[in-house]
Amino acid sequence: RSEDMNETVSFSLDDNKKRRNHWSDYTAGVARMLELEGTRLPGADILVDSTVPVGAGLSSSAAIEISSALAFLSLVNAKMDLPSLAKLGQKAENQFVGMNCGIMDQFISAGAKKDHALFLDCRSLEFKQIPLEADDVKIIICNTMVKHELETSEYNKRRAECEEGVRILQNKYPRIKTLRDVSSVQFEESAPLLPGRICKRVKHVVFENKRVCDSVAALNKNDLKQFGGLMNESHESLKTDYEVSCRELDLMVELARNEPGCLGARMTGGGFGGSTVNLVLNNDVDHFSSAVSRGYEKETGVQPQIYISSPAEGAREII
Repeated sequence: RSEDMNETVSFSLDDNKKRRNHWSDYTAGVARMLELEGTRLPGADILVDSTVPVGAGLSSSAAIEISSALAFLSLVNAKMDLPSLAKLGQKAENQFVGMNCGIMDQFISAGAKKDHALFLDCRSLEFKQIPLEADDVKIIICNTMVKHELETSEYNKRRAECEEGVRILQNKYPRIKTLRDVSSVQFEESAPLLPGRICKRVKHVVFENKRVCDSVAALNKNDLKQFGGLMNESHESLKTDYEVSCRELDLMVELARNEPGCLGARMTGGGFGGSTVNLVLNNDVDHFSSAVSRGYEKETGVQPQIYISSPAEGAREII
């Protein structure tokens, strides 16, 4: 039963092979993947209650996948290491739900640590916990309350465009497998070989990877100003080069950056609506939240949802 959806649904573990295009697919998909991997599950009554907004670009699907997995595993007194747990959630979404997502959302849902950011290598699944001092700042999430029906189709286009960029670059650099293998120097040397739109997509990915590494260095020395600046650069690239932003997201980011105490602001999630994430000094949190909310409602007629948060623990049993 889902408290949020106010709905109860039943499914049989013996006949659980196809999605139903229903919110229960996330839980049913996890059960299916566990059983395919050899974990025989008993029946169970499950109550789902969530404060993660659906459709806001905040990984609500990964949250229910990882929580469901831990609940099922507890029924059979089994455990799973972090990479395996994240891969299980990703498999459920890829193979059962039908969304060809990466592993980042599931990994952070399973592996988040209080007062830390997570640095993840999505190829090797090696990861490091990077300190993010919550005594100085809060992470404020601003939900635009809009979702343009472009995310899935445009996601697939961006993926195809990046793969085309790899094919072109391999003519000059045969060892390249994906864009994460392309350095900024190699991109600059090869940019004239890339068609305009493909060049923009490749540029975003290459320099976004660099920004991630630079962010780790900034957080390791607690340079929140530099980290916030990298957030700003990331949004500009998502807007201009990757082209997955929209008017509402850009407005929310602009309003945020105009407020004192905002160190950085960028969209989060798949784009074309959803939420922004903002790094704000503790002393300015209340003013920031009210000012951005008022400004957004004045411009759009829509009242946003504002969430004040700090890096917290990932999915776990609460006793």
